Amino acid sequence: MSSAISINRLGWQAFFQQQLHLEELEHASIARVCGHHRNGYLLHTIQGTLTLHANSALPEMTLGDWLLLDEQQHFVRLLERKSLFKRKAAGTRVTEQLIAANVDTLFIVCSLNQDFNLSRIERYLALAHEATVTPVVVLTKQDLCADVEDKRQAVQALDPFLQVETVNALDKDSCSSLLAYCGAGQTLSLLGSSGVGKSTLVNSLLGYDIQKTATIREDDSKGRHTTTARTMHFLPSGAVLIDTPGMRELQLTECETGVRQTFADIEQLAQQCRFNDCQHQSEPGCAIQQAIATGELEPRRLSNYLKLLAEQARNSASLQQRHAQDRQFGRMVKTVSTVSRKLKKGY
Repeated sequence: MSSAISINRLGWQAFFQQQLHLEELEHASIARVCGHHRNGYLLHTIQGTLTLHANSALPEMTLGDWLLLDEQQHFVRLLERKSLFKRKAAGTRVTEQLIAANVDTLFIVCSLNQDFNLSRIERYLALAHEATVTPVVVLTKQDLCADVEDKRQAVQALDPFLQVETVNALDKDSCSSLLAYCGAGQTLSLLGSSGVGKSTLVNSLLGYDIQKTATIREDDSKGRHTTTARTMHFLPSGAVLIDTPGMRELQLTECETGVRQTFADIEQLAQQCRFNDCQHQSEPGCAIQQAIATGELEPRRLSNYLKLLAEQARNSASLQQRHAQDRQFGRMVKTVSTVSRKLKKGY
């Protein structure tokens, strides 16, 4: 085991304390998932770190999860999550991938050069709102951008109450504005596409270099992908920081509430449409199309709203169908096993 760390330093909160029974308080050990590898999970406890080897009896877990261990360091149960980030697994597989759990604040990292993309930011915002996590948009590489304020205002226009910060991730003083979100006991997570400067930001928040970084490419001003695994760090402020690899693909699933909250302005306009089943295309009396005509609403924003709603519905339906097939297969295996045992016993 490595050196010990206090339970509060791990990010323990009253939400989790209230889930424990008296006997568990006396005999069980509390652990937090800080790494996930092919052969199991790396856990932090107040005694140090240990590995929980993977087996079919374990529930699916991810970085940030809290669990209980017995006196022999065996798994007892997974505590209820305060929040959970998940997505449809990249590629054509119909599976769900857990990203991080029990996060209080999400830093949505986007660079101010060619990577700047409002639709991508909206996608991450939907993920944050679905998980009921406070989003903060962090716009990096302000030293490489000639119109920082214009782009900051464009992000702010997505939601007047959204927290938006602009930084030069290489400059620790520039990143000091982010410390207001890094209070003791809080768990933060960084999400963003590859090369936006997340690793550099982690190093600046920690005050020393721990994450590998690389210079940007000259041909398109994009950073190089350096982080290859999700990692947990402990900031000097007392906060816990979960860093994730850059995501080239973030497919939403079971995220309807998050999408609707992200596009609350469109949802409000839709209530003023003449027809309850208005598709917001060419129907008469469509308040959304009228807002587009007057410049109150961007066509891009409506297009992304409809795209994300359709995407999460399609992915959710595919996953539900996959789960139903898995359950049916499980019942079939159980039936075959029962019949096989009876035959062997001569029934």
